[in-house]
Amino acid sequence: MLDNLNRSIERERRSAMGRTPARLDELDLAILTAMHDYQKAGILELSRRTRVARATVQSRIARMEEAGVISSYDPQIDVTAAGFDVQAFVTLEIAQGALDAVAADLEAIPGVLEAYATTGSGDVLCRIGADSHAGLQSVLLSIDRSTAVTRSHSVIVLSTVVPQRTLPLLRTLTPAGSSKAPAYRTAH
Repeated sequence: MLDNLNRSIERERRSAMGRTPARLDELDLAILTAMHDYQKAGILELSRRTRVARATVQSRIARMEEAGVISSYDPQIDVTAAGFDVQAFVTLEIAQGALDAVAADLEAIPGVLEAYATTGSGDVLCRIGADSHAGLQSVLLSIDRSTAVTRSHSVIVLSTVVPQRTLPLLRTLTPAGSSKAPAYRTAH
């Protein structure tokens, strides 16, 4: 069920890519912060934490899902804690016009955690994980077997300096105006 929801949200996000970005206000940011801080909280608990009506929280979340701001409800999994403590970033140079082919090849390799098309000296940047250096080498060799990859360069992650985060960036947005929720306006 969670997979179907995530696929549905991803489809919506992709269809929203051509639209204007959502304008978030202070209440939207408060709801996102509460969702981040209390990840197991349901709508009622988020309503209590933000001090607005449950229907307001529910409609705001639905709007942010439709706009692609909330793109997934997947749990955040720490692959290091799960035993995959060797990670690396790999820059790939690929054959001209081979982005779809390399994407299919990379999706078939379980050790590829994520991959992005980039500008600069490389064409694709991947984050990969493995349980050992030998496992890392196996993932790298699997990547290099792709006929779309012409050259690769890897660097091993020693430690995380800044973990993945989004709220600090969202907080830099100029809010779209005051919230229409009276209880939220008086509480903040």
